[in-house]
Amino acid sequence: VQLVESGGGLVQPGGSPRLSCAASGFIFDDYAIAWFRQVPGKEREGISCIRSTDGETYYAPSMKGRFTIARDNAENMVPLQMDSLKPEDTGVYYCAAGNGVPEIQKDVPGRYDYWGQGTQVTVSS
Repeated sequence: VQLVESGGGLVQPGGSPRLSCAASGFIFDDYAIAWFRQVPGKEREGISCIRSTDGETYYAPSMKGRFTIARDNAENMVPLQMDSLKPEDTGVYYCAAGNGVPEIQKDVPGRYDYWGQGTQVTVSS
């Protein structure tokens, strides 16, 4: 099983990077995919999720309207388009895959089975 994030780096405030999560080694269609963010000294925060069954999406309140998640089941990819980035969006972004994640726990890291290694996004001028 492998989840590989890409697309991070140094971004200026207001920038619009696109992260990607490439999955392999499991039945991608059966898994919800989520993006989490972690900054030093804080818990891993769920920022967006897309369900496996119907593609329904979820966004943390501070990301709604700025981030867009999608999934390509043919390519086993989940991109995360991030717009209007702020310095407080800085962190390590992880993608995660979970099977049977309860709706109420879609932002709970412990409910996900597989994790990528993370990609650093730094928002700074």
